Amino acid sequence: MDKYIIDERSGWKYELVGDYYLPIGTRFEDADPDVEESSSPETRAAPEKEDAAAQERSAIGRFGRAHADYLKRTQRHVYSQLVAEGKLGTYLAQIDEQANAMLDLLIHQMSKREGVTEQLKATDQMEWARRMNNIRNRAEENVNNDLIYN
Repeated sequence: MDKYIIDERSGWKYELVGDYYLPIGTRFEDADPDVEESSSPETRAAPEKEDAAAQERSAIGRFGRAHADYLKRTQRHVYSQLVAEGKLGTYLAQIDEQANAMLDLLIHQMSKREGVTEQLKATDQMEWARRMNNIRNRAEENVNNDLIYN
């Protein structure tokens, strides 16, 4: 059995680990040129599955993509397990949804606590923008620390 195979349709590179091929997260364009492509039917997905996967990928926002990158870099076994079970897209969509909800809640709570109101926006737009940008940056940092990179 080959150590590496490449799925022609998706461009993903797989590495033989034990008896199974696990994705290693590089696309064919980034892969080694000496690795042969595999055209075996096992590596090809059905068209219906591809459409569902494409829809799932489009539903994943920036927080989900950031978490996926984090898993690829630091917890490769978790990433591979989620891919193998077909749960990666759903998991990342849930993480993205939770992160966006947490971000909205934190921004609302912080702006209320710090007195950043519509009245301030009407009277001093630059001050309101400065404070809201500061609040948004702090809230994003909290979301990243608590959900994305944890």
